[in-house]
Amino acid sequence: MKHRSEHDLVVLGSGIAGQTTATTAAEAGLDVLLVEKQPSLGGSSAMSGGWFAFSGTPEQAEGGVEDSEDLFRHDLLEGGGHLNDPALVDAYLAHQHAAHRFLKDHGVRFREVAISSGMSAARGHNSEIKDVLATLHAAFAAAGGSTLTDTAARRLLTDDGGRVVGVLAEGPDGPVELYGRRGVVLATGGFSRGTEMLKVFAPEQLAAIPYGGRGNTGDGLRMAWRLGAGMADMSFVAATYGSHPETGEEFHELLTAYYMGAIVVNTAGRRFVDESIDYKSLGRAVLGQPDGLGVQVFDSRVRAQSHRGIPLKDMDALEELGHLHEADTLEEVARLAGVAPGELVATVERYNAAVAGTAADEQGRTGLCNGVGELTPIDAPPYYAYPAKALMTTTYCGVTVTPDARVTTVDGEPIGGLYAVGEVVGGFHGATYITGTSLGKGAVFGHMLGAALAGTEPQHGNSSEQEEVAA
Repeated sequence: MKHRSEHDLVVLGSGIAGQTTATTAAEAGLDVLLVEKQPSLGGSSAMSGGWFAFSGTPEQAEGGVEDSEDLFRHDLLEGGGHLNDPALVDAYLAHQHAAHRFLKDHGVRFREVAISSGMSAARGHNSEIKDVLATLHAAFAAAGGSTLTDTAARRLLTDDGGRVVGVLAEGPDGPVELYGRRGVVLATGGFSRGTEMLKVFAPEQLAAIPYGGRGNTGDGLRMAWRLGAGMADMSFVAATYGSHPETGEEFHELLTAYYMGAIVVNTAGRRFVDESIDYKSLGRAVLGQPDGLGVQVFDSRVRAQSHRGIPLKDMDALEELGHLHEADTLEEVARLAGVAPGELVATVERYNAAVAGTAADEQGRTGLCNGVGELTPIDAPPYYAYPAKALMTTTYCGVTVTPDARVTTVDGEPIGGLYAVGEVVGGFHGATYITGTSLGKGAVFGHMLGAALAGTEPQHGNSSEQEEVAA
């Protein structure tokens, strides 16, 4: 027996993109159904570090950060190798302040503003992401929104004209047909857990530590593909560098000490990359090293920059987990971390000479992060070593969309009734990813789309007018 229900809007996926879309639309008066494949809400967003990228915010002003929309645009395009869609970048910039206000109006507090991967200014706004998602979902429920968990979308439903009018899904009690008068929103994430899709698009990334939401197997992408959706950025899938080989799912263990002054060496004790580049590119470089391992080496100056509870910076928690090695000499910390002691000492000597300006840096490094920040020598004991691998957190590629989030075919024509936001979308990031632009684009495009759909007259397909009627 197949059940069916009809709503104004069906949103697939409950990460930041889907949740923001659903909450915005429900608060604007639409009957919204939020559908989640997993038993619990949040997807990969709930496993993230909670960073949003915004420019021109009050938080930046309070911290004395000099930033601008033009600089943000420059960083996005430079980071993306100018292979991203400028129209999507411009849409993000045009709507970022509305999304920032939406989050703040819902009680979100940004507890730190920092510079990170791909940024030329501190524009990473850190949140307690699980609280953010819970708060938005509570607001969604209060506005009358409905939620289904343990319900996996299988196939998009179309009317005689090819317009998407709903989705066939598999729920706890069997198949369900879920119809959306104003369409269906794909917020289904990427395929960081999709072994078969990784084999097709990025087989070398199978060597990375699997991570991300367990439901992220590429379902939404495949459903849209079946309808002729275009694809973008599929060749740029890369894991993120900086996670201990024993990283678990319960704690976001990702350290970027290299943006604070650390160097990264292989087990032979040699540097092999400019540590200031974005951490997706670092991930590619580390996968090519013996055992796929890169050891972050630093001294007490960097260790003092630890910030408990702040992802990417929390060395205290790593020490408590037993993942951070400490010793009074470089030789001893090398032995603890499984690195060649003599070569590490020589590498640090060469690095310190480059910092002092008496030699050229062997990897061409000129700054701490994206060329910004003054380098410091590694010479203040005790010394620390953090062995880390690349973590397959996110894929950042997927369906092609218009700037207003309509999914398009391979020929660039919008597919009626089908929208996409978040990680399932391709074309925004281009060749790489800048910290905070994943949660950022989920919130920005989700808020924009939810508001737009609420202001759009319904376009009826051949969906049922019945609620929960047995087929």
